[in-house]
Amino acid sequence: MQIPVILQTTGLLILSNVFMTFAWYGHLKNLSNKAWYVAALISWGIALFEYLLQVPANRIGAGQYSLAQLKILQEVITLSVFVPFAMLYMDQPFKLDYVWAALCMCGAVYFIFRG
Repeated sequence: MQIPVILQTTGLLILSNVFMTFAWYGHLKNLSNKAWYVAALISWGIALFEYLLQVPANRIGAGQYSLAQLKILQEVITLSVFVPFAMLYMDQPFKLDYVWAALCMCGAVYFIFRG
């Protein structure tokens, strides 16, 4: 049994976004006492794993979805990964703005994926 394209693409993009979020923002918590170039090198190392997941995700998805659909899917996943990361890992408080942003993303999904 083959895994549906949407599940393959979404699963890989979720994993990719976890790495991306840590590469982009994790250094603010863990490496704030290090020089910026040390944080950049470590972030690049983490970002390699992001690309090893993101590139196949987009190649798999491109066979069934448009470029715009892939981009909106990625943005929705980014927000879905970022909010828990910000709250749980970075100890940021929940903001109602996250809800409004999510509603805007729902609109974007509707317009990009509609018939």
